Amino acid sequence: MQQNSEEGRRSSSALQAPSPREREEGEDIAIIGGGIIGICAATLLSEAGRSVTVFDRTGICEETSSGNAAALAFTDVLPLAHKGMVKQLPKWLADPLGPLTIPPAYLPKLLPWLIRFWRAGAPKHYQASLATQAGMMRLAEAEWMGLLDRSGTRPMLHEDGSLELYESEAEFRASLSGWAARERFGIGFRHVEGEEIAALQPGLAPRFVKGTFVPGWKTVADPKLLGKAVWAYAEKLGARFEHARVERIEADAKGATIVLADGTRRTAKKLLIAAGAWSHLLARNLGDRIPLETERGYNTTLPVSAFDVKRQLIFSGHGFVITPLETGVRVGGAVELGGIDRPPNFARSKAMLEKAKRFLPGLDPSGGREWMGYRPSLPDSLPVIGAARAPNVFYAFGHGHLGLTQAAATGRLIRDLILGQTPPLDLIPFRAQRF
Repeated sequence: MQQNSEEGRRSSSALQAPSPREREEGEDIAIIGGGIIGICAATLLSEAGRSVTVFDRTGICEETSSGNAAALAFTDVLPLAHKGMVKQLPKWLADPLGPLTIPPAYLPKLLPWLIRFWRAGAPKHYQASLATQAGMMRLAEAEWMGLLDRSGTRPMLHEDGSLELYESEAEFRASLSGWAARERFGIGFRHVEGEEIAALQPGLAPRFVKGTFVPGWKTVADPKLLGKAVWAYAEKLGARFEHARVERIEADAKGATIVLADGTRRTAKKLLIAAGAWSHLLARNLGDRIPLETERGYNTTLPVSAFDVKRQLIFSGHGFVITPLETGVRVGGAVELGGIDRPPNFARSKAMLEKAKRFLPGLDPSGGREWMGYRPSLPDSLPVIGAARAPNVFYAFGHGHLGLTQAAATGRLIRDLILGQTPPLDLIPFRAQRF
């Protein structure tokens, strides 16, 4: 666990234990996971008039959802397996502090996932994966804009676009097929160079020969603050939070049972598992074996005064971004496929910060706060959204880099499933049983 914030424990609802009557009768809908996926699902279900209780071991938006790169990346429709990662793997793996690393001792355990990832990148899967992601992103944008308005959090949205940067003509040309794919789905962008790059981000090092500006790219003021603000709206609608570690779950035709670490049990008519990188461990209790891995992401958040960053800067060749937040300048990204038990390797954060200093020569690297989080990732880059093998249990996890981006869409899909309504997307590509 990378965080254990007392702030989350002191949340206004965190210490509200269920009344004796509620314990006897059970919950209407229980959600395991207080990250952005669980928060959005709870909010949309509460808007529909359902009684919802969220269980989490630390608090609302206190773990991985608190420290991400803050992007609402609705234009990021290319599945990870199709972004050239397979071709880049040998070069990246040769650098222990590069964009992607695998601790050697973890490689045998990871190998089955890597094989699935490699297969997912095959050309025969490309169009279907692209169309699925594009549909999910259209829904995500519509649902987020509506939820931001209803929750009063629209002022936390930044619509400054993004600037992806290339250090050579060869790197730029390698990106063109991906931009052509985005163009087919109506995603706007323009390639820039020279003075246009300088105008979009003053102070960049001259090493960047080309760039691509995406006006539709959005970020949020701070992902942790946004999650807590959306949750405050859900609380006003009646949603509740219980600070508890879940050890085991059971389910039958009557409902679901949650067994907590202290031995107490909670029952619910419906249960949603949205516990991020730990979700697949709970799914095993129900007979669903889901090949989830953790992309451990690192960042350093510098003071706001570190540099005047105008919009999110994307250094795809190096696997990291720089994001201007209201609470600081966040330098982070990269991937470490290393599971949930290994201690953090903050040398990775320092390596990205060193690169950031070269890319933005005026950057002040002092006063930073390092962080590591677990991105729950599936080999085909699509989350699991849908019904479990067991009755009355639903899954919403495995969003990889796109948890914040796709959270409101996932909440909508889960709400429709639990209410017995027809969801706006075909959920077959997201089913847990596809593996």
